[in-house]
Order: sequence, then structure tokens, then C-alpha cells
Amino acid sequence: MANQLIIDITGAEPEVGAPPAERIISGDPQFRTWNLEEASGGLYAGIWEATPGKWRIAYDEWEYFNVLSGYSIVTEDGGEAVHLHAGDRMILRPGFNGTWEVVETTRKDYVVRL
Repeated sequence: MANQLIIDITGAEPEVGAPPAERIISGDPQFRTWNLEEASGGLYAGIWEATPGKWRIAYDEWEYFNVLSGYSIVTEDGGEAVHLHAGDRMILRPGFNGTWEVVETTRKDYVVRL
């Protein structure tokens, strides 16, 4: 096994999903996830995409992501809305609670640590 991984989803089949129904605020958001790396210690990396909609999020994990395309708004409970476009990066820490709204289909790459 090589000690490197090229992030390329060409020809890869994504996992398809959606937020739990009880978390959806508006729309019918659908997810596609290409989880390309699962390392020991609960580390994951890949690409995630979501279609328009708004839902509640609650993080137990730590996540870094880079928006590759689209437009989303992430708002922490009691905080200001953060408008995210291609090239924007963010870290969400354990304990983050709020909403994720996809205005235009959004794709991001991510690294998650449980």
C-alpha cells in the first residue's frame, strides 16, 4: 500500500444519503459522499456534495473543509451566518450546533476526526 492518496473521484461510486427527516428545516437536501480515506483513530477524508435545503447540524467530531463549488450558509446557534463559496475554508469543532443551508449545490473536500 502506498503512503499517499490522490484525491480523485473519477469512476468512484458515492454513498447517497440525506439529513434525518427530523432535522430538515426546508427543501429536500440530498447528499453524495466519496469517503476516500479511513485511517486508524477515527480519521476520514473525502468529498461531500449536497443539493439545496436547510437542516440542523450537531457536531461531535472535528472537521476541516474546503468549499470546492456552490454556495452554503452555516450558522451557529446564537451566532452570525457564515456565507461559504468556492475557496472558503472552515473548521467545525465538537459541540458546534446550528444550521447548514445549501443555497446552490455545494461540494467540499473534508477531513474529519472523531
